Amino acid sequence: MPVRAKLAAAWTSFMFLYIYVDYLALYKPGFVDDILAGTVHEFDTGPTFVAIALTLIAVPILMILLSVTLPARVNRTINLVVATLYIPVSIFNAAGESWTYSYFYGLSIGLELLLLAFVLRSAWTWPRRTASPAPLAAGPDSEPLRRPQ
Repeated sequence: MPVRAKLAAAWTSFMFLYIYVDYLALYKPGFVDDILAGTVHEFDTGPTFVAIALTLIAVPILMILLSVTLPARVNRTINLVVATLYIPVSIFNAAGESWTYSYFYGLSIGLELLLLAFVLRSAWTWPRRTASPAPLAAGPDSEPLRRPQ
């Protein structure tokens, strides 16, 4: 499978997980009341909070597109940088949570970190072009194409 497709699939999975964790948090008793009162966790839900929240979800969404459209070298670098930056973001998302829901946030953060590790591994081990004695047809990720059998 091409590296670009793996990265796009990982970012898609990350994005859905990220969104559904926030969605499922709405089912916690008192959470909606806090939102209606203007706070999420310890933060006021003003324009700054909303802009930061949009940015945090827009980046993985854009990474889906960028993973399939950017040139390989830039793609690799961008994926390594963004996945590295999202590790502390994912961990910080559990800040201020009660121990009652620690298993929920522990599971979600664990899954997010596994997906980010997959992105890092896939981008880090992205195959480089190598000189070969005979020219080979190459796919979009610089991987030799295989003949169907």
